[in-house]
Amino acid sequence: MTEAYIYDHVRTPRGRGKKDGALHEVPSVRLAAKTLEALRDRNGLDTTQVDDIIMGCVDPVMDAGAVIPKAAAFEAGYSTKAPGMQISRFCASGLDAVNLAAGKIAAGADEIVIAGGVESMSRVGMGMSGGSWYMDPSVNFPSFFMPQGVSADLIATKYGFTRDDVDAYAVESQRRAAAAWEKGYFAKSVIPVKDQNGLTILDRDEHMRPGTDMQALASLNASFQMPGEMGGFEAVGIQAHPEIERINYVHHAGNSSGIVDGAGAVLIGSKAGGETLGLKPRARIRAFANIGSEPALMLTGPVDVTEKLLKKTGMSISDIDLFELNEAFAAVVLRYMQAFEISHDIINVNGGAIAMGHPLGATGAMILGTVLDELERRDLNTALVTLCIGAGMGTATVIERV
Repeated sequence: MTEAYIYDHVRTPRGRGKKDGALHEVPSVRLAAKTLEALRDRNGLDTTQVDDIIMGCVDPVMDAGAVIPKAAAFEAGYSTKAPGMQISRFCASGLDAVNLAAGKIAAGADEIVIAGGVESMSRVGMGMSGGSWYMDPSVNFPSFFMPQGVSADLIATKYGFTRDDVDAYAVESQRRAAAAWEKGYFAKSVIPVKDQNGLTILDRDEHMRPGTDMQALASLNASFQMPGEMGGFEAVGIQAHPEIERINYVHHAGNSSGIVDGAGAVLIGSKAGGETLGLKPRARIRAFANIGSEPALMLTGPVDVTEKLLKKTGMSISDIDLFELNEAFAAVVLRYMQAFEISHDIINVNGGAIAMGHPLGATGAMILGTVLDELERRDLNTALVTLCIGAGMGTATVIERV
């Protein structure tokens, strides 16, 4: 099988996903196009050689619909020979786009692919595309459907994480993200979003609250107690996990991922494809996997898919130098660290989505790039990237520097 290499990656800053957010006036197609332009210009890319552009988008409706990567290619001035494909696996869409690109290259079907994702959550609200998982009783009954926040609180209850535990994790995420920005760790890969006059709209993650402390978080009410208790979803969780008498509601806006706008893209290719374009590989995609997980807990998929991927590759946890796990909710990361006895020193070392936000379809590609930059900065070799996914799934990818 042909090996798939990572040649470059970029992302936009994350703008607050509200109407007063800096990126609200920038449509999804333009956010995606900015990443395509940057990859082309940084690498002198001949876009006639791009075999595909694959982008995740969780809610591909309204101005985010109609095969947004192809539309973005038009916007970015790419050759008309470059096709596009839009995919969704909820929160892992951006990483699955990378994995799909790697699979196509490994199979010999493509030589150069751009993969990533985009989400403008201020313009297209979460869940706007609808779906039977939310709305059809024949689906949501057997899947123990409940809001993800209630599932996160169920995880915290089942595995013993207190309000102080999840708040302390959130404070540290904010501290790490602020320190990473201050030290310039993101400067290599974050591209400013500019308007048509060349004026910068946003060049830094907008969602961060670096002054967050335990006292500030303690003043926030639990976000998911009302849907849990009044909406009946706590009963659903207890039905699935009768060992739990009641759910302890610990998550709120301060220890959950932020709603933001943003896009990310990764340039992937075969060795021959890279040589044709004069590119030097930075890492290879060693392996990837997907899995379905317990649907009521929903967000423990990263544990299950990591076990699957390690077994598949013959690797162990000790073979991984750095971990990057999307911070959908604090309990998701705490459970992962608990399950594998991972030190916080080697996971999400530059903060995560609690501080910087989670632009659903883009996040997987963004965090893969973040951990690659950190491997290079620390002169380490191997990283594992993973995300939890709605309806109970997990996606994970192992990359190695070359």
